Amino acid sequence: MQFIHELLQHQATRRPDAICLYPEEAEPIRYGQLWRQVQAIGDWLRSEKVAAGHKVMLVGENCPEMVALLFACSAIGAWPISVNARLSAREISVIADHCEPSLIFFTARCSAPADGHAAAYGAQACDAAAFPAGNKYAVLSPAAAPESAEQAQAVATLIYTSGTTGAPKGVMVSHKGLLHFARISAASRRMSPQDIAYAALPLSHIFGIATVLMATFHAGASLVLRARFDVDDVLRTLADPGISILQGVPTMFVRIVSAAADQPRIHAPALRYVYTGGAALDLALKGKIESLFGLPLHHGYGITEYAGSMFITDIDKPRGDAAAGYAVEGVELQIMQDGQPVQQAGAKGDILIRGPGVMLGYYRNPVQTAQALLPGGWLNTGDIGYVDGDGALFITGRSKDLIIRSGFNVYPQEVEAVMNAFPGIRLSAVVGKAQEDGNEEVVAFYETEDGRAIDKTALMDYLAERLAPYKRPARLMEIEQIPTTISGKIQKEPLRNRLDTAVP
Repeated sequence: MQFIHELLQHQATRRPDAICLYPEEAEPIRYGQLWRQVQAIGDWLRSEKVAAGHKVMLVGENCPEMVALLFACSAIGAWPISVNARLSAREISVIADHCEPSLIFFTARCSAPADGHAAAYGAQACDAAAFPAGNKYAVLSPAAAPESAEQAQAVATLIYTSGTTGAPKGVMVSHKGLLHFARISAASRRMSPQDIAYAALPLSHIFGIATVLMATFHAGASLVLRARFDVDDVLRTLADPGISILQGVPTMFVRIVSAAADQPRIHAPALRYVYTGGAALDLALKGKIESLFGLPLHHGYGITEYAGSMFITDIDKPRGDAAAGYAVEGVELQIMQDGQPVQQAGAKGDILIRGPGVMLGYYRNPVQTAQALLPGGWLNTGDIGYVDGDGALFITGRSKDLIIRSGFNVYPQEVEAVMNAFPGIRLSAVVGKAQEDGNEEVVAFYETEDGRAIDKTALMDYLAERLAPYKRPARLMEIEQIPTTISGKIQKEPLRNRLDTAVP
């Protein structure tokens, strides 16, 4: 296979009547049925002048249309850019301005936020027979120049991350990488057509696309597809249709533990594999989940710049620690200290990765691409860790300012850029505060212009209009002067040290 849509095409040919999706409040969708929809969507896209090398932005939340459009774009050689409809209008606009899509599709049928964004773009109703009624779309640049043929064929999708500078970074994820990891992931979990996985992780995130969607379709298994994570829904679907694979970020499992506080064991007759990724693993949470399900909680390590997990714990050898596991097939690791590789077990250093899933670069961003993609094909992950004597990787830190909130990356400089534009704020600095559940709270310090009073309620309303919920500060803390170096660089460590005693 060369392209991701061939995964679906293969299953539709082999097992057309097998269920692939269990949508919310709808009849199950079968592989043959979904493939026919993908073909019809491809015809519709062509009728709207979308061709190979063009970009199609998908603004929505998990639903069958998001899945079908992803594969339809692959089938005609276009680039899909899936973005979560819960992003603010500003964030959607910044991404659209950067990637210049020919067409934007809004899953307005099943997502109120998507419908709101559609109105802002003057989108029209999508009456094409390929879609259920209620969706909308807008044609923006029908004459936009397509990407080169070679580039168009290599890139499966762009996944946007804000970037440490606050500017958007479109990670160019390859067909080759996704197809490779689909096979690796399915094999690591021993997935079969009888498996049913739960899919509430956004399909705009590499975890949702690679680990959940692609691996499941590679195995010919089924997905319970949900727009948002809901504990009650998880508990219902564990029993019917009977989830066998449960994957999510740690905060999802924290909510499960909370909801099942009075239960010694959760009823999950078909469940055989439980996995968490996207953030550090808390051992206390691991113990609680393993007690509730009577199964080991597996763990892994991946980043947006690699098409799937790079390390996964061994299904046959569950671990009692917080290791990220072992390198998957094709992945090479170097731990670097002061620019030199280290070999001894336990030596901490920068994590460099090489393998078939390494991104093709940041779209239209050669400077940051050069910083991340090093000579010899190595990817600088920006994370810090070590390998133990058994060969398992442990993550001990990450790039200094990055905050992980609900499994998503929050880049402080993006939040700071928004805050600094608020009248009366001279300077801001955003840091993360570790929580008991392994999550991080976003905390914003700010100093005012000449002691000017800031209405915190108005400031929070301002941020709510411009930032996705997971990026918004949980605390706003006024400070007389934000500490800086002699050269004017903000010092964040003193701010982190204040958080234990500071009063909001």
